[in-house]
Amino acid sequence: MKFIKRRAYQRALAATAITAVMATAASTAVAAGNPTDAKAQRAQAEAQAQHRTHGPARLAAPRAAAPGQVATPTFSMSAVDKRTGNLYLYFPDGQGGFDSRYDVGVNFDFAAFQAPVDNDKDGYSESTWHIEKEGRLTYTYHVSEFEVDTKTIGGGWQIYDKVLSPGNLAGAGEADMIARDKAGVLWLYLGYPDGRVAPRIKIGGGWDAYTEIAGQGDLNGDGKSDIVAADKAGVLWLYTGTGNYNAPFKPRTKIGAGWNAYDRILSVGDLNRDGRADLVARAKNGDLYRYFGNGRSGDPFDARVKIGWGYNIYNLL
Repeated sequence: MKFIKRRAYQRALAATAITAVMATAASTAVAAGNPTDAKAQRAQAEAQAQHRTHGPARLAAPRAAAPGQVATPTFSMSAVDKRTGNLYLYFPDGQGGFDSRYDVGVNFDFAAFQAPVDNDKDGYSESTWHIEKEGRLTYTYHVSEFEVDTKTIGGGWQIYDKVLSPGNLAGAGEADMIARDKAGVLWLYLGYPDGRVAPRIKIGGGWDAYTEIAGQGDLNGDGKSDIVAADKAGVLWLYTGTGNYNAPFKPRTKIGAGWNAYDRILSVGDLNRDGRADLVARAKNGDLYRYFGNGRSGDPFDARVKIGWGYNIYNLL
């Protein structure tokens, strides 16, 4: 099936969102600390919501998870132009790649990391944690189908050099976050439904051995959220989830080599709607590759497929 006039809808909605946020910038400044940053976060959320409502007609419905298991949602890929700071969104095309970039029309240079989540379990992100370069953690969420808000959760997050949400790690239902500090210690933040996070829990040290950490959903078919990590020698390691927040990952398993060919590895969840988490990797020359998840513990990804080029102009969030 064809997309339903997605581009026109997205452009109109993004313009409306920016206008609306500018009109409420004073109240947003109190909530999020910086009205310009809050405006950008809300415009991003509105564009993503519009895509979900009017866009992916050819995407299959998300596969429901069994009780006690995690579902793997599908997310868009956010790309910030290194020269201008402008934010672009790449929406999955339903075939394992992405459609042409969508210009959100806002500057996103303030963002260090972002962690989209799917707490309502509809297969798409309805909320996003943003970690700003100055250390503020914010949460952008849908108040209703057509209303988005942003609030500050806390500060001091500039101590971390890697932040992501693999999904739910503790079995409570809501997505959680992991963050690596500059000493190489990995921490777990359990998430609440309203975007707040519990005090951090230490997972372990030595994570500065890795150049990339990624994951969003289940990789090995056991119904728990997993992550992968690439070390400086290019070896890729799988950390399968346990569902226990006191020890959220099992000991690592080697699943590949040569991953130092990439300067960015990230997960946007399930690209082909088969219920398994997939990976996207950017080579140093800007080529973009897709790795479909297959559910096998020892070899969880199919052979790579090139899906684009020229992505070295972006910071991929």
